[in-house]
Amino acid sequence: MVVVFPPIVREAIIFSSLLTLLSTGLTLTYMTSRVPNFAHGSFATIGTYVSLVAFRLFSLSPYQFIPVAFVLAGVVSFILYKAILRPLARKGASTILLMIATIAYDMLLIAALNITADFLSRNYKVTSRYFSLKSADIRIENIPMVFYAAPLVTAIVIVALYLLLTRTKFGVAMRAAIENPSLAGVVGINVDLVYSVSWFLAGGLAGVAGLLMALWFIGNPDLGTILLISIFTASIVGGLMNIYGAFLGGFLVGFAEVLGTANLARAVGVWIVPYRPVIPLLILVITLLTIPGGISSIKFERFIGRVRKGGF
Repeated sequence: MVVVFPPIVREAIIFSSLLTLLSTGLTLTYMTSRVPNFAHGSFATIGTYVSLVAFRLFSLSPYQFIPVAFVLAGVVSFILYKAILRPLARKGASTILLMIATIAYDMLLIAALNITADFLSRNYKVTSRYFSLKSADIRIENIPMVFYAAPLVTAIVIVALYLLLTRTKFGVAMRAAIENPSLAGVVGINVDLVYSVSWFLAGGLAGVAGLLMALWFIGNPDLGTILLISIFTASIVGGLMNIYGAFLGGFLVGFAEVLGTANLARAVGVWIVPYRPVIPLLILVITLLTIPGGISSIKFERFIGRVRKGGF
């Protein structure tokens, strides 16, 4: 028996799954470099245009190009770290300067994406702005495959990262480099290699999320930039220094944004829909004011103990 979800619930599941991939990547880069990466959204947009090229130019399913999106976005992310952030950090650049560098890099990526969109439009007569690729998706029982693919890919990533961080030597080295890079370097861990791989993985996850987004959302060169508030909110809600918190933050913010907007539209009218980014922004403000360390910083053991003792 196939469980049929309402369309709004399907959208919430898809969006939350993809937002989780994006927030996980953002958290991973912050854990390594301690720099908020404002170019992360554009890494996802790269995957969106990989999806467009796959379907419109090669007449192939975007799912076949998942490895391409992962590698391409991963390389772009790696270049940001290796060619810009690392040299600046070695010269003693402050966190603010490094953050501004990611914004500048994001502007370059947006420009490159706009050039790509114009190139596709002029040379191949492809609709490359505000395009939809829902027709490119496979349908199972009249339900788009992305509904199954998005949470499945997210689950695979969660399990893979858990195994990587807890069951491999590289994962142990990564955790050591994140917690104490100076000490990790002393004991022989190549901290720069660990950080480079982390940035590549983060960009790759964003690229895969962007490729899948093209099968559900409207694609445009600024798609990733529009989602940046939601991505940062999900990472901060989960805890910027906890990779597992990013999983929870992504789903909480994703569901709150989609279902919250739908309920508000029913209550006050559809005019509220364009103001959807206000929801993650409010969640971000509330989180910073109440639990700035995110959900992962809450000591649930103490809370449960107080409840059992009648403290609440």
